[in-house]
Amino acid sequence: MILAIVIAFFSVILLMVVHEFGHFVAAKKSGINVDEFGIGYPPRIFSKKFGKTVYSLNLLPFGAFVKIPGEEGGIEDYQSFVGLPMWKRVFIVLGGVISFWVTAAIIFIIVFSMGVAMPITDEGDLAGARVQILKVYQGSPADAAGIKSGDFIKELWVQESDKKTISKVKDFQDFISANKGEQIAIVIQRGDQVLEISLVPRISPPQDEGSIGVQIERTVSVIDKYPWYQAPIKGIAYCGELTYRATGSLLGLLKDLILGRGVPAGTELTGPIGITVFLARAAELGVGFFLYFIGSISVLLAICNLLPIPALDGGKLVFLAIEKIRSKAVSSKIEQRITVVCFFLLITLSIFITIKFDIPNLFKFIKGF
Repeated sequence: MILAIVIAFFSVILLMVVHEFGHFVAAKKSGINVDEFGIGYPPRIFSKKFGKTVYSLNLLPFGAFVKIPGEEGGIEDYQSFVGLPMWKRVFIVLGGVISFWVTAAIIFIIVFSMGVAMPITDEGDLAGARVQILKVYQGSPADAAGIKSGDFIKELWVQESDKKTISKVKDFQDFISANKGEQIAIVIQRGDQVLEISLVPRISPPQDEGSIGVQIERTVSVIDKYPWYQAPIKGIAYCGELTYRATGSLLGLLKDLILGRGVPAGTELTGPIGITVFLARAAELGVGFFLYFIGSISVLLAICNLLPIPALDGGKLVFLAIEKIRSKAVSSKIEQRITVVCFFLLITLSIFITIKFDIPNLFKFIKGF
């Protein structure tokens, strides 16, 4: 449990670092200096200057930051943010959002190249449900026969005329229990291969190993596995599809809130702790599930950062749009004040969501172990 939470926490932090790194790369490509790129927030633990940029590692592990000259006004030379052409400033602001989408696309390419299966119970005759080998104990009959972790069990029999198709854990366990000490055949699927393996279930196996020495689980495929040459197309397409669906859902939620309808039934708001708990749950379901949800969260963060709210990238774009229309920038002091007010409103909202939703979910997650 602790490991899952730690992995989830630092995965969220890594997404924040990737976001700021996107701003950093965009600024460098636009031809301006970056004063500092920091991971975490001060106080500073370690720093090293390369060229004109200080790279720092800081004590508070809650994201990252980039210091760009002139981003908050006050500096107007050609190597500052405000001294750049408008399109370059828009590019720098969008750099963080673009990095979220690039990260999501890469993750989904990996996910489609490996496939994702979800563990399910034995209840119901679900299409596509399979029994998968999770672990093979060393020295067991399964180990000696060459069964491997990740194999899927397709069929069992003692005599070929009595083949039994397996799609539930209980069916497998009942068959093995009824045929201890007898030679049985197991048909397994390993990738694109279908193999037939013979072995003899032990009559008196070691404790907690079972008669053939495997841990099994019933699963159903959520995302099919694709060849390496198809995975990039599928991954990028899925990233685009998810962006479209998530944008529609978010706009629908905002519309309901603006019209006073409240949060739709079944919708649960989530803050930083909630996202961490969500990812920790996904980590318990395997690497594929974990990566899938990291990619999904990266897409959601990209969309949310484009909202026209000061303190977010979308808010900065609004100020740039006003400057373009007026041919005059909004006063840096006014922009900073509006940004600070919105930042504290966002923090207040985050605290409310954390207390109302995240902490109860955290306790439920911990209680489940």
